[in-house]
Amino acid sequence: MAGLPTFPEEVELVVCTVTNVKNFGAFVSLDEYEGKEGFIHIAEVATGWIKYIRDYVREGQKVVCKVLRVDPSKGHIDLSLKQVNEHQKREKIQQWKNEQKAHKLLELVAERGGKDLKEFEEEHARNLIEKFGSLYGAFEEAVFDEKTMKEEGFEGDWVETFVDVAKENIQPPFVNIDGFFEISCPLPDGIVHIREALAKAEKNKKAEVSVQYMGAPRYRLVVTAPDYKTAEEEMNRTAEKVIDHLVSVGGEAKFSRKA
Repeated sequence: MAGLPTFPEEVELVVCTVTNVKNFGAFVSLDEYEGKEGFIHIAEVATGWIKYIRDYVREGQKVVCKVLRVDPSKGHIDLSLKQVNEHQKREKIQQWKNEQKAHKLLELVAERGGKDLKEFEEEHARNLIEKFGSLYGAFEEAVFDEKTMKEEGFEGDWVETFVDVAKENIQPPFVNIDGFFEISCPLPDGIVHIREALAKAEKNKKAEVSVQYMGAPRYRLVVTAPDYKTAEEEMNRTAEKVIDHLVSVGGEAKFSRKA
């Protein structure tokens, strides 16, 4: 894609296609870096002694490698296959597939807006990746909160199209966690204060928060977020808001992750 780095960074994981296998190693093309080739020395193909290198790599095979050394002046990229475990491989392949899908979606955004794809990429792709970590991440954020694009400084008619395309094609990953309140307020209008406190809980920009009545004095707090870290942070912040409000009006509130 236009405007992106032309060489990978050392220790980066890259998706490659094996192009030529020799007794001393394998040559590969880097799928994410157009026109770039790398080399996996036989010592970096697998651990232990290798009798037949083709037992491990073959032409046309997709592999995930770790970048060991990069020499842009000579165009050399040394790679390792053995230093990538199965979890890293699966994760990187999924990430690569996501980015492939995101590129297609960006083409769709440009097409719907009547934009030239190359110019559109040069104008927006790098900024999207810098703001959201990846192009696919930008589409995911647009689905989770359509205001995110404008909040990050993106402007123009294409932004609305970008959000529409994201909603039509991306199903973001979510995690759900819950916790439980025990709430009481002895004031004559105590139920009003309890409702106000719980209403505060449901006002959240980073996660979807809901409160379920379980029978006085218990309420269930459910937080839905893109990842566990965000979910935990927002649950703790929400619980504090509810407790602080109840205490400030003379009520009581306790929060626990278990019923």
